[in-house]
Amino acid sequence: MARTKEFDPDAALQSALELFWRRGYEATSMADLVEELGIGRASIYATFGNKHELYLKALERYAALENPRLLAELSQPGPALPGVRAVVRRFGSEASSDEGRLNGCFITNTAAELGPHDTSAARCVERSWEYVETLLHSALVRAQAQGELPADRDPLALARLLLTLMQGLRVIGKASKDPARLRDATEQALSLLD
Repeated sequence: MARTKEFDPDAALQSALELFWRRGYEATSMADLVEELGIGRASIYATFGNKHELYLKALERYAALENPRLLAELSQPGPALPGVRAVVRRFGSEASSDEGRLNGCFITNTAAELGPHDTSAARCVERSWEYVETLLHSALVRAQAQGELPADRDPLALARLLLTLMQGLRVIGKASKDPARLRDATEQALSLLD
């Protein structure tokens, strides 16, 4: 007879996500995961695979939790530019907050730590960025069709600029204690939408 799991895999994955997000991949050991998740090493391996596989599952979960929020913010009926501006400003605010400086963005952190040498992690990061870029592009196309965005602006190029800015805000926010730096960069980039 097969044994039933004595822990909640969903709760364990969320705990792993939070630990990896706080500490990063390299600084998190299997012993740390055993302690944080409160389950044995064998149960972690049986349920999630090795540390790397668990990290990738945590990264996918993070994107799955964040993506619906972005979709809701960028697909509101009516004018599209207020939603775009609000999302970009939110990224700037979060990046300059104490929690933003402490944790940053799990996707951005992964890009910096693992992206250059871990193709699986880089693919997860790229999927997340493609999703955000697509949402921004769609909102900007809609804004242009509704007359909010000048006809001579390239919605795809602007979406890519905003994605790059948003990720850059997360990186700068980790080390800078000057919220004006992030606010000024945000507002300057958003002026391109006028």
